[in-house]
Amino acid sequence: MGHGEYQKHEAKIFTPSFIVLLVLTLIGFFLVALRFIKGIGAVSNMSDGYPWGIWITYDVATGTAIACGGYAMAILVYIRNRMHYHPMIRSAILTSMFGYGLAGFSVMVDVGRPWNAYNFFIPSQWQANSAMFEVALCVMAYTTVLAIEFLPAILTTLENTKWEKAQAIIAWLNPRIAPDKEALQQKLDFVKAGAAWLKPRLDKVLIFIIVLGITLPTMHQSSLGSLLLIASTKLHPLWHTGFLPLLFLINCMYIGYSIAILESVISCYAFKRPFETKELSGLAKIIPWLTGIWLSVVVGDLAWRGQLTKALSFDFYSRFFLLEFCLIAAGSFLLFSSKRRESIRWLFVSAALIVVGGALYRFNVYLIGFNPGKGWRYFPALAELMITVGIVAFEILGYQVIVKILPVLPRLHTRQQLDATKEAAQKA
Repeated sequence: MGHGEYQKHEAKIFTPSFIVLLVLTLIGFFLVALRFIKGIGAVSNMSDGYPWGIWITYDVATGTAIACGGYAMAILVYIRNRMHYHPMIRSAILTSMFGYGLAGFSVMVDVGRPWNAYNFFIPSQWQANSAMFEVALCVMAYTTVLAIEFLPAILTTLENTKWEKAQAIIAWLNPRIAPDKEALQQKLDFVKAGAAWLKPRLDKVLIFIIVLGITLPTMHQSSLGSLLLIASTKLHPLWHTGFLPLLFLINCMYIGYSIAILESVISCYAFKRPFETKELSGLAKIIPWLTGIWLSVVVGDLAWRGQLTKALSFDFYSRFFLLEFCLIAAGSFLLFSSKRRESIRWLFVSAALIVVGGALYRFNVYLIGFNPGKGWRYFPALAELMITVGIVAFEILGYQVIVKILPVLPRLHTRQQLDATKEAAQKA
């Protein structure tokens, strides 16, 4: 497997969807600026009873699970040695990098006072017994690891580029702004040579980075569940259990595989590429077993704690629990059929049901099932929602632009060659 198995999507960057996403991003970042200038009360309905709102619930607790496509694909490729999925991993890493990077950004928006962030890097300021500290440390480290894992895509582009656009810009600038055209050209050549020098050396150590990239999400995804263990009097019994760390870890895995399917289907449809039906069908075969384990733990735990009657009481909390449960169970049931796994339409529907159900589970734990006591109410303000919309829009916008300038998507003829090689091996 090499860098030649990827290609960039040849298409215009400035499209109608680019404009829409850019406008939503600018609105969101304008409100972020307003939050830092006027304080969190100007854009949020959070309070002492609800110290976290939609930003932590979606952008961090849920967003990092949705960003686990890279984690799930790395387990499949490097742990289970399914190398024929390798062409799909760079795209999954890109979405994971955006998801985790923006989760860290959301925490900064939520916490405020960014000028105090340097304290995080001072060991004497650490609270090593805190699950929140572990989450912050792992998210920051994993974002760095994802950036390193994605670096070969940038180095390959720098190594092979002819700098045509850069030279056109230099020619336009010279002599208006850039007086020394030859000096600039030498710097571009230096960057190209540096990329060629660094890429093979990075390839030699990349496997160690990948191992770290598999370890870190395993730690912090379970810790995201551990955070709510101390809220035994505030989190509804339908969700508060000692199995929260395990449930969060399995939850991020099946969401990761499901989002990899959704991402592939949507990008192939949007970019008018052939659907990767064979690869997605293989991914879909794993999901029902993970969700089956997850659902069994949930039901078994409720039965053990004597909470099954609350699950079927059809009150406010029961309805959200049953909705989450039914969405995940329905999506999983569809994927047990091999015929449906070979249908792009059913793959999309089942993956969407599981992602929505899995995300609702995290919303239930962090927000809907959380009750700090009488007198406290929370519903996100419009500005809060628009900041989250702006962050999501920026993530989609970034993905849309990067796949058009860097080799991220699977090279079509490489996948066909892999299929032919595999079929020949099976016949032999």
